Amino acid sequence: MASSSKAISNSAHQQGQTCIAFSRDGKIAYTGGLDTLVRIWHTDEGEDQEPEAAYEADEGITAVAAASDCWLSGGHDSEVRRYLPGKAQFVGLVASLAGAPIRSLAVDPSGRRVAVASDELSVKIIDLDEITNVVVLQGGHKKRIRKTTWHPLGSILTTSSSDGTIVAWNISDGEAKVEDVIDGVIPEVADPESPEFMHDCSAVWHPSGQYFFAASRTHEIVTISRSTWTRTSSLSDPNTTGATTALALSANGVYLASACNQEVLIWSVQTKRVLWRHPGTPNAFTIQIAFSPTENLLAWTDTEGVLSRWRDAIPASSPDPIRQTAVSSAQGTTTKRKSTPPLWGEEVAVDAEGDDPYGGDDWIIDDLGNGMEEEPEGVRATRAGDGFVKEMVSITKAQPAFQPGSTPMENKKRYLAYNMVGVIEVTDQDTHHIVNVEFHDRSTRKGYHFTDHFKYDLGYLGERGVLFACPPELDHPAQVIYKPYGTWSAQGDWTYALPKGQRVLGLAAGGERPMQSLRDPSSSGGDIQGQGNIVIATNSGDITFLSGSGMERIVLGLEGEYVTMAAAEEYVLVVHRPGATTIDGSQSLVATLISFEDFQVLQEKPLPIPKGHTLRWIGTTEEGGPAIYDSAGYMHVMINHRRPNRAAWARLMDTNALERKQGKDESYWPVGLNQDTFMCLILKGRQEHPGFPRPLIQELPVHLPFRNQDPTDSPIEERIARERIHINLARDALGDELSSPDIDRREIELDKQLLKLVQAACKADKAPRVIELVKRLHFPNSISAASQLAGFYRLIGLQEKIEAIKLWRNENATPAEEAREGRRGLAYEDALLARPKPFQNFNPPPRVERPGLTRSTGIVEQTEFTASNAAIRTGRLQAPEESTSRSASPEGKRKRNENDDDLAPSVFDGDVKRRAVGEYDAVMPLPKPSACIFVQPWGRNKIDHVS
Repeated sequence: MASSSKAISNSAHQQGQTCIAFSRDGKIAYTGGLDTLVRIWHTDEGEDQEPEAAYEADEGITAVAAASDCWLSGGHDSEVRRYLPGKAQFVGLVASLAGAPIRSLAVDPSGRRVAVASDELSVKIIDLDEITNVVVLQGGHKKRIRKTTWHPLGSILTTSSSDGTIVAWNISDGEAKVEDVIDGVIPEVADPESPEFMHDCSAVWHPSGQYFFAASRTHEIVTISRSTWTRTSSLSDPNTTGATTALALSANGVYLASACNQEVLIWSVQTKRVLWRHPGTPNAFTIQIAFSPTENLLAWTDTEGVLSRWRDAIPASSPDPIRQTAVSSAQGTTTKRKSTPPLWGEEVAVDAEGDDPYGGDDWIIDDLGNGMEEEPEGVRATRAGDGFVKEMVSITKAQPAFQPGSTPMENKKRYLAYNMVGVIEVTDQDTHHIVNVEFHDRSTRKGYHFTDHFKYDLGYLGERGVLFACPPELDHPAQVIYKPYGTWSAQGDWTYALPKGQRVLGLAAGGERPMQSLRDPSSSGGDIQGQGNIVIATNSGDITFLSGSGMERIVLGLEGEYVTMAAAEEYVLVVHRPGATTIDGSQSLVATLISFEDFQVLQEKPLPIPKGHTLRWIGTTEEGGPAIYDSAGYMHVMINHRRPNRAAWARLMDTNALERKQGKDESYWPVGLNQDTFMCLILKGRQEHPGFPRPLIQELPVHLPFRNQDPTDSPIEERIARERIHINLARDALGDELSSPDIDRREIELDKQLLKLVQAACKADKAPRVIELVKRLHFPNSISAASQLAGFYRLIGLQEKIEAIKLWRNENATPAEEAREGRRGLAYEDALLARPKPFQNFNPPPRVERPGLTRSTGIVEQTEFTASNAAIRTGRLQAPEESTSRSASPEGKRKRNENDDDLAPSVFDGDVKRRAVGEYDAVMPLPKPSACIFVQPWGRNKIDHVS
């Protein structure tokens, strides 16, 4: 948790290495830097003070130290100078080495001797009262010495070297000798110009003298015992990663201050947990840190030349960092027992010599520090606060947003992207950046480099183009630049500017893989498939979708905090935190799968990250499946991701179980993943990201974390299960197609592996296992082969059952047909899921058609006497004349006239001549029925004709 107080900062020196030391009374702080100056700061003054400076050095200052009656400085000019305490008045030289830069100065607890370390392989211990009295320690190191520290009793001197060793020198009897050499704890740094050389590698002794702390090469803070010179414990925090650059203990040893990743942390030595944090200077790391020996003050200097002072770093409600307590001493101290009020109102008798019946006042051990001392009422009230009980709660630090494949700037170089497409490298040239884009497959895409004046801080390499983003600066807004790979159009690049005050948190570029080389400059080149899809996440809580040509498509709101995202051919996977982190260490991250076509949310699943760990990488497999990798070393892939709301995270591998990692301290930087191979970069120790020169991509085998250890069947079962995962991913993309040649080929290989298990089960006479395996076979020929295996081992009953399975398979749908029907059924099930829930549909009710309840309406009848039927009346008047003109056919039957159809309605409408009721028509007699049709009831289709 963060402390309520804030540090004040002063620009003390130029950029580069700096150093700091407090005077013995804690009233003065001395700082040195590469500007050859040593500044003298008064701790009781604010940030507006004008410090006094010492100008005698010819080159940069690398070390300062305070003795009882003076203070010392050393630097690259190989000289150790002596000054009056608290002043810049030069007294004289203490030592002058032959051209070897001074690396460390350490004054012993008595303040009378100083240990001088340099690029030489020896350490000189100089008596400050008589500088000609020098003890030389040599023979312990093979490379230059970086740091020296004293044991609290002054009998042991520890030296830390560039060769990665810590040597403990015993100088108690006046003759120095090596007591022990501790190897493998601190990192080995050979280059004195590298930033790692400025990291603190000293052995920080606890005031008890029984152990010391050191920043290990595994990025932990380890404890080394004085009695055995071995590691006994370590301090680590799940929310803190990276190298520890500085260490310091409080005066009583209760608190340990460390610096890591532009942050200053204060640990409890007893609980080995982080109590408070304070941010450091942006884009800088702390080089040296120190507690004041007399007051609650913590100060540090960094690579930007800034001095920071954190007053009241330890809250008043916590144990004091100065007063001695039991925590600061492992042996404890005797204290005088306070008088206890008598139980019966009488004092306990004390003899004349002052002895009491309990045997003296030194029988009790103070295991509470000064807890038995009574506090004044005012202090007690201050500690109590408002009278309520307060509890310190450790809240999990939320993982910030990050770009997959990106690294921080170190030594003016970084990676903006590192994936299976290629690499984006950035080199900082102070005024501008040089961006180098290279591809793994140079036959498909052409690499290039350019000068970047916007100083891009985000990048993404997609299948169709490369995406950059720069932060806002002054009046210039944040911008996104997209550079498609196609070369046939000169105007392919475009820029997208964000509103003022907004910045880009993440980028992703998706699209189809090229069918041919994108280096083809013709109009029918490889980019005819389009330029992909662009996704931009901003700090305003939204995600913007754009086309590859820069056309805005939609802006979606994002629930909670954005963390990271990755794009594939048909979707984008967005990881965000809808709520807050939990107290037990969970990041509470959720992955949302959004389609590029219609922006449907296909899946929304929480990430299976163990508590206390963070997400390290997000990407897609070569088969198109979403994949994640966490700090615990687990790789997960989302199965059934093309089936809406039916996905699940399958643990594909556990890197901690790899054979190559056994006995090694290494981690892995993911680059890509396919069915059988995990492409990554190997990181040694607790290294967090790859450096330069660019390391080669390593291929590690993928193994499902199965627990069965059968040496014969387990590898085959693991391979079958892993192959089935990827076949299902490929089959989900078929749609209405039954299968594909690639899937058929893979299923044939899968059947071969299953038949091996069938043979082993038949040999062991495990009939139930054989039946289970046979049901998993895909082709009838494979089932026939299994039947032959059962017959070979004379398992006649089992062979009959296998033949029954084969017969049942021939009469029913094949596994491929069942899978297709399952995909078709998903659409129907999704339609049901889309229906509104009961009592949650507030739309108007649907209209119901009820013909029996319709309102009656008038009908206009059309007769022959209406004006519109005049033509029909004329035709009927001419009907008798035309009827006489009909001729008979040669067979003696009347031949029908061609116009009979036009006069057919007149037969049923009646003649023009008026007739009495019941009078028969003489002209057109009624036809005699020639047949009767009887329709059989109950749905029978037979029709009987009766003449």
